[in-house]
Amino acid sequence: MNGMWLAILLYLGLMVTLGVMAYYRTKNMNDYMLGGRTIGPVVTALSAGASDMSGWLLMGLPGAMFATGLSSGWIVVGLLLGAYANWLLVAPRLRAYTAHAGDAITIPDYFEKRFHDKSGVLRTVSAGVILIFFIMYASSGFVAGGRLFEAIFGLEYTTGLWILAGVVIAYVFLGGFLAVSWTDVVQGMIMVIALLIVPGVALSLSGGINETLETIRTTDGSKLELFKGTTLIGIISLLAWGLGYFGQPHIIVRFMAIRNLSEMKSARRIGMVWMTFSIIGAMVTGLFGYAYFTQQAIELNNPENVFIQLSRDLFPGFITGLLLAALLAAIMSTISTQLLVSSSAATNDFYQRFMKRTPSDKELMLVGRIMVLAVALLAIALSFGAQKSILTLVGYAWAGFGSAFGPVVLFSLLWRRMNKAGALASMLTGSVVVIAWILVKLYVKDLPFYISEMYEMIPAFLASTIALVVVSLATAEPSEAVYREFDEVKAQLKGVEPERKIV
Repeated sequence: MNGMWLAILLYLGLMVTLGVMAYYRTKNMNDYMLGGRTIGPVVTALSAGASDMSGWLLMGLPGAMFATGLSSGWIVVGLLLGAYANWLLVAPRLRAYTAHAGDAITIPDYFEKRFHDKSGVLRTVSAGVILIFFIMYASSGFVAGGRLFEAIFGLEYTTGLWILAGVVIAYVFLGGFLAVSWTDVVQGMIMVIALLIVPGVALSLSGGINETLETIRTTDGSKLELFKGTTLIGIISLLAWGLGYFGQPHIIVRFMAIRNLSEMKSARRIGMVWMTFSIIGAMVTGLFGYAYFTQQAIELNNPENVFIQLSRDLFPGFITGLLLAALLAAIMSTISTQLLVSSSAATNDFYQRFMKRTPSDKELMLVGRIMVLAVALLAIALSFGAQKSILTLVGYAWAGFGSAFGPVVLFSLLWRRMNKAGALASMLTGSVVVIAWILVKLYVKDLPFYISEMYEMIPAFLASTIALVVVSLATAEPSEAVYREFDEVKAQLKGVEPERKIV
């Protein structure tokens, strides 16, 4: 236990140290919220990946593979396709557009400047959506962290929650975007290494690949069948998770910070390689863990603890602590990004918007840090009343962001004719349909299977897209200035060799 604690404390100390280092590199609001657009391809790629995956990568996915086998893997296909499309279609265009359109540093800021919205309605509505969903999203991360300390070290849930919260708040508060990005790199590397080592050792101790597969096949062969226990609607719903990528502010903000468009192709390759190895590692952790525990006649009460249990059973204390730090890393990387994006929305899109004067960078950075603390405290407060709905909250937030922002982000970068009214209609429609679909599934009994089994992302994303197109075409065209800006960004992208084929 002492070795485990030492490893965990070293990891947490490193995170705070990186936050302090980033503090001395942060000179203005652009630095605090976007790293001054100086982030290289490796940091961009690993930061986007680490902030995306959260604790789902080391608990949810291995647990699903342990419990049901390969039929749970359809979500992986959807996520890989969605992530690649996000890098290919959104990343270069969003970086170019946000820099060209008045140096937009947040997603709501981009919406306002993309459509030349002087009323501020797009910025206000989108910032409100971000704050609401991310406070819920971050609260689920705090709950997961508190439960992790409770399960591993026997600490009180509240104590573990405050330890995790204190470290995350410290480095985000101090170093902003740079701290979040640097810590994400360390966290991303720890995660992928852990997901290669743990299943590798489990496979070796289970007798190699042939004996491991034979154990699974003779015990429960259905775990090796892709279509066992699934339906067409179920498979489509899992694949639909990939649509959510286009609208996740904590992921796409990474694209805005890369220092040069010409480095986007390298970042895309690094990001996809990291994601592929990480996801495959998580999948085989569940499968190989099932074989190992079956051979050892060990009963695992909670499938989502397969990574934790393997780490504790197969490795000495200090190594176990380093491996479990990977789980903390997955949780912390997502929370930190959510806090920063929420802080940027509260500061840049509310405080600065409604000030009667133009605040200085020093004042904005102070407000930004205060907002990090405020949002974190709200999320922590929610975590005390939401301990039974971690995965539910994550799924709702993913669908909410994907449906409210996904079509708007994608079409705003690809369709010249899209206008402000279409963007607003799309955001509102996506949000309303997601909430309505969730409520119907929760409170209406005896629903047809094609409603009860369908992920709310599907109808909401479709309705949001239809609203965007119909309203844009039914209302006035964008101004000549908007058209000219779109054409200038398109011309800029044509000059970037790595992205020439997709323009």
